[in-house]
Amino acid sequence: MINTIFRILISMGAAYLLGKLLSKIKLPAILGWLIAGMILGPYALNVMNDVTLNAQWYKVTIKALETVVGLIIGSELILKELKKSGKQIIITTLAQSFAAFAVVSISFGIIFHFMNIPLYLALIFGGIALATAPAPALSIIQEFNTEGPVTKTLVPVAVIDDVIAILVFFSIITIVTATHSDQSSSLLLSLLQLIGLPILIGIVTGFVAGKVLKEEKSQSETRILTVVLILLAAAVGFFFDFVILDAPVVNFMLVGMAFSATFANMITTERLAQVMKAIMPVLGIAFIAVILNLGIPLNYNLITSAGIFTLIYIVARALGKYGGAYFGAKVSGLPDTVKKYLGFTLLPHSGVSLVFTGIAATNLYLFDPKSAALIQGTIAAAAVINEIIAVIIAKKAFEWAGEINKGA
Repeated sequence: MINTIFRILISMGAAYLLGKLLSKIKLPAILGWLIAGMILGPYALNVMNDVTLNAQWYKVTIKALETVVGLIIGSELILKELKKSGKQIIITTLAQSFAAFAVVSISFGIIFHFMNIPLYLALIFGGIALATAPAPALSIIQEFNTEGPVTKTLVPVAVIDDVIAILVFFSIITIVTATHSDQSSSLLLSLLQLIGLPILIGIVTGFVAGKVLKEEKSQSETRILTVVLILLAAAVGFFFDFVILDAPVVNFMLVGMAFSATFANMITTERLAQVMKAIMPVLGIAFIAVILNLGIPLNYNLITSAGIFTLIYIVARALGKYGGAYFGAKVSGLPDTVKKYLGFTLLPHSGVSLVFTGIAATNLYLFDPKSAALIQGTIAAAAVINEIIAVIIAKKAFEWAGEINKGA
């Protein structure tokens, strides 16, 4: 236990220092955290070894910190603000989501047709490509204090995008599994567990938080209360995971989003600013830990062994995300900066892609182990390459949009 804690502290410190070093050369600190994860993980120095990663308390801690990271997303979902551009947000989100799905699915569909590879695999690739990982872009927003149309559009788009991704991906994987094997699960039940349950947990606990945090208190009191309340939300999630469902199905970042979105709409704008300022040091630690953990399973050796499928996946997804965001922003009347640069900020997605890939591979191994191996190798390599490039591009997009250091 002591040895494991020491390894984690060493890794956190190394990630922090590497992030600071990259910040000095105008690169996002998150890139340093990701690289630190790859270097210190089991594929390189093995500081964060399998014993550490498989420790139950470590897994629980990371999920709790994911709940904390969700705070920054939900706090931006103020209903009265969203109503002003709600239609535009929905149109843009749907456009970029389904454009990514379509471009990736069609690209692989054509290739697989001539290679006699099952076409349903193309749809699974498309379902995985659809999702966006909000944490990387949000860490850039925090680090570079961005503010403007792209920043305001990105947050709700990333949230809705992940909900769409879950709906599409699990619909595809459920239909494919049910068609090709005797083992299938209820689609409705899966969606209720993955989307409905975490949102419900977040709303209920967030309502309690709204009542408690409404009155002004000192910064230290506010920080302690907010941490206790977000840990309460996480504890409810763990109760469902370990006691009620006996399976790790709760999306803790979604719990955090719903939690903070609920209390953010119950308190004044001024009080919300006080709460977020008080919790910022805790958010900083949570971001480093979550992104470091995201980099640990990324095997840098896959960069040299990446094949043509990996290249096709990265390029097709990027074209779909950018083209869809451009089209959606244009037809919905969003500002030119959103039209030109939003798509670049939506490129990071390794955490979500690896989770979806694991689920897809587990189901495919039941009846098509060759396809399972193909999808694992392709997405794992793409995750390494795409995440490094995507983080740099996302930061440049905020720079091109003129939103760096414009936040209050």
